[in-house]
Amino acid sequence: MTPRPAMVWTDTSNAFAHNTMKVRVPEIIRDVQALNPDYPPAIQMGLTRLAAELEQNALIPPLDRLAPDAAFWGQFSANHAGQTWLNTDWFFAETYFYRHLLHVVRWWETGRDPFAPHKAAELRGDMLWKLLERALSLRDDPLPERLAALIHADVWGNRVDLSFAAVLEHGHVGSHEDLLVDDTEAVVERLLAGAGREVHFIADNTGTELAMDMALTDALLDARIGPVIFHIKAYPMFVSDITVPDFHHMLAHMRGGDYGAAAQGLGRRLQAAFDDGRLVVMPHLIWNTPTALADLPEPLRSVFDRAALVISKGDLNYRRMVGDLLWAADTPVAEAVGEFAAPLVALRTMKSDLLVGLQPGQAEELDGIDPYWRVNGKRALIQLKP
Repeated sequence: MTPRPAMVWTDTSNAFAHNTMKVRVPEIIRDVQALNPDYPPAIQMGLTRLAAELEQNALIPPLDRLAPDAAFWGQFSANHAGQTWLNTDWFFAETYFYRHLLHVVRWWETGRDPFAPHKAAELRGDMLWKLLERALSLRDDPLPERLAALIHADVWGNRVDLSFAAVLEHGHVGSHEDLLVDDTEAVVERLLAGAGREVHFIADNTGTELAMDMALTDALLDARIGPVIFHIKAYPMFVSDITVPDFHHMLAHMRGGDYGAAAQGLGRRLQAAFDDGRLVVMPHLIWNTPTALADLPEPLRSVFDRAALVISKGDLNYRRMVGDLLWAADTPVAEAVGEFAAPLVALRTMKSDLLVGLQPGQAEELDGIDPYWRVNGKRALIQLKP
């Protein structure tokens, strides 16, 4: 058994995490200010102050005592008392930052998503709907081929991350050469054997990625695989992460008919599936926290017991899978993830250093080709943990 590795920290021991908290996150705050110019002066000043605290490595503050989830978050913040934003573990720092951002913009009092302008702009764009049209053109293909193609479309849809604009330079469609692990065939086999059983998405981004999730969901429901259950964030974070309103906004845009008959048909089918319980949305506060998959509390953990497959989307949920620990890249997936009640597949484009399941020497070879291959979103994984 490999000794338990270290967590990623926000100090200079990990350049990407350090830059994220010191540079990228304050930029996100300033972007929120620019996109919401009608925020009152007190909110604008609070956002400016939060950005400065991150840049200046201030002490991490506690949540306001009146916060409805103060007790829930207390179990996490107590373990980081006396730490600063640039000297703590990264998983905690990122998730806790977004919780503080929502306090500053008074989300609990208004329900106003500070990232809504970004999300709305993506829904108005052409690219999302062109990709969806391409995915829906596969509807008459044999089911195994359709599922395989939609799994690939879904992993590359994860590139569209509104908190990390540099990733978008690699486009919305990837190549097989950029798949570091490709367990598509085994994933399709498990899905085809799972008729009548649940499939769970631990979801990531709204917009393009959610549209690809929904195209794959449509294929699963056509094959009588399901119900399909989406596990999503309880409140906005990471700019484009899906919330309950985002899910229904997407369905409404599809059903509206402005984006073609195929998208409208998909929206109507999925709305019908939602109405009769074949498609379920389950928000939970735990997905907004730095909780590893192995540490999910009951009864949430037992929700996955009957699943034919659990689909873990994106980089943050991959970090959750492996405990945000710096395992050697050739560590077996099963060792890093630990026990889990159902087959688990990660659909993830690479946006952080954490990675397991590669062949010996594969990571070193990639280091020689591209020094930023772990974090620039070019490469991806379709990685099954049986």
